[in-house]
This record gives sequence, structure tokens and C-alpha cells, in this order.
Amino acid sequence: MAKKDRVLIRLGANLREAREAKGWSQEELAHRCGVHRTYVGSVERGEYKVTILTLRKFTKALGISLHDAIRGIQ
Repeated sequence: MAKKDRVLIRLGANLREAREAKGWSQEELAHRCGVHRTYVGSVERGEYKVTILTLRKFTKALGISLHDAIRGIQ
């Protein structure tokens, strides 16, 4: 398995933090975004490169800005 990119790991952690702050399961977030639950888990673990359109689905559902989603990424 290829080494995970630090940017994707940080992005996933930010999304997980926002999801958990809402008390939502991965399944709940997936339902609200129109994606599969396993996709949410993979994004949170930094396994997938997320398109800007999909990232926008996540941020809209979570009620956070794109800036919040990429916080801490240099």
C-alpha cells in the first residue's frame, strides 16, 4: 500500500472532527452528502483524493467552510 499523503490525512482529520462535533456517524454524513458510508471512512483516513465538488458536499453538510476543512494544511 502506498504511503498516505499528509495533506489528505489532515483534511480527513478535519472532516472527522467536524462530523464528530455534530454527533453524526459516518453513515449519517454519507446520507446527507449522497455518498457511500465507506467513502466517508476512506476520506477520513486520507485514502482518497477528494475533488473540490465532493469536498464542497462535505463542508455544506457539516456547516463548515472550505477554509475550516483545509485548516492546518501547508
